[in-house]
Amino acid sequence: MITEYALPEHALSETFLAATGPGGQNVNKVATAVQLRVNVYALRLLPHVFARLKQLAGSKWTNEGEIIINAKSHRTQEANRADARARLTELIIKAHQAPAKRIQTKPTRTGKEKRLEGKAIRGEVKKARGRVDFD
Repeated sequence: MITEYALPEHALSETFLAATGPGGQNVNKVATAVQLRVNVYALRLLPHVFARLKQLAGSKWTNEGEIIINAKSHRTQEANRADARARLTELIIKAHQAPAKRIQTKPTRTGKEKRLEGKAIRGEVKKARGRVDFD
């Protein structure tokens, strides 16, 4: 299991945008929001990790094989930049973690009995739905 991941700089590109939200007039003057683009193919991930990353990224994944992460919750470029990189690293680490295998279990005897009882009761309800005789 991987706990740390070093992002390769050649796979990243950052764009700074004017953010919305708190910051007063500073928001209108300074581009503090960060849009981090990652070329996933440059990360050289194993196929199963790549597939999990694609699923986890969801709508952040583009058709060109990039992940786009927008960070605008902080008031400074540096904080937003660190936030975007941390979120990307967390996503990649989560993709490296294989899901736990499900161990198949057999139903217990009482479980089987309860299921059959429920089926019998439901059958009786359905049988009672026959035609009504008004004689």
